[in-house]
Amino acid sequence: MPEPVTNNAVVKVDTIKGSYLLSFMGLGAKKSYDAVHNKVWALNINPRGKDSKRLNANVSHWQAKSPVPSSLSQSGRLASVAVGVDGMAYIFGGYTVDQAHNEVSSPDNFRYDVVTDTYYPISATPVAVDDAIALVYHHRYVYLISGWHNDGNVNLVQIYDVQTDSWQQGSPFLGQPVFGHAGAIVADNILLCDGVKVDVHPDKRRTFSAQPACYHGTIDKDEVHKIDWRSVAHPTGVARYRMAGVGDSATNSAIFVGGSDNPYNYDGIGYNGKPAKPSKQIWRYDFAQDKWQVTEMDNATMDHRGLLPIAEGDKRHFVTLGGMVENQKVSSAVNRFVL
Repeated sequence: MPEPVTNNAVVKVDTIKGSYLLSFMGLGAKKSYDAVHNKVWALNINPRGKDSKRLNANVSHWQAKSPVPSSLSQSGRLASVAVGVDGMAYIFGGYTVDQAHNEVSSPDNFRYDVVTDTYYPISATPVAVDDAIALVYHHRYVYLISGWHNDGNVNLVQIYDVQTDSWQQGSPFLGQPVFGHAGAIVADNILLCDGVKVDVHPDKRRTFSAQPACYHGTIDKDEVHKIDWRSVAHPTGVARYRMAGVGDSATNSAIFVGGSDNPYNYDGIGYNGKPAKPSKQIWRYDFAQDKWQVTEMDNATMDHRGLLPIAEGDKRHFVTLGGMVENQKVSSAVNRFVL
């Protein structure tokens, strides 16, 4: 990528000009409040159209796009999420950070057309969230699940309809409300894992701790706001924070990579004061068999907002964009995993 970035919203969109990998906003190499930005980069991985030959010759070139607008005094955002629907990217939430380290959950949501480099404001989320999960159902509904809202976690499932630009509430998430969790969707099946919960104490301020827990939600085909939530055995018993996740319809499975077993602030230092370390683990959950498979990749990575699928022949490739590596270093790498 053009420069190191982490905690960035990422998405792949398929357009008439080709398939784009997109990175929105995030945190730069300094990892300070003033390194939070609203920059956008795009990479066309299979250009189409009259300029395709010229573009294919430069397929490794990222392009800077117009920055994401903001209604708040701080323009940059962390922990936003993005999804792709019918050639458009949809960007939701996130939070801003000022010099005094005040954090505000952003109400700003946009539809973005990468071909014309244009942002279109869409309806505000009823309860603005950051560090949430966004999953697309039937190329129409975006499920925004749990996450942090200004002062605490919420158990909400907020459903955005891209056709009507409207919101409805889904069956509440029955697990412990968390932020920084990972999620995936395949057909009517949702899988959510881990994240960070808030612990309340009688004699001191609240603290944060990892929540090792996974949940399977089944969406009602006829009433999309109804979700049947059930618990699922955890693959390792040790929670991961900010893994990259995606659903893989070819294998009817959810795939999670990386993350850290030590929840941390945006600079990579744990809430316990210890530096967070990235993981090499790959978790794959088979919905049909209700089984986990745990393997390892070559490179440890953490601080992600999504895992992006890329089809190359019969092989299924997945990539992360940026993130943090060893010693909490912000990375510019595009890591590819062949599963």
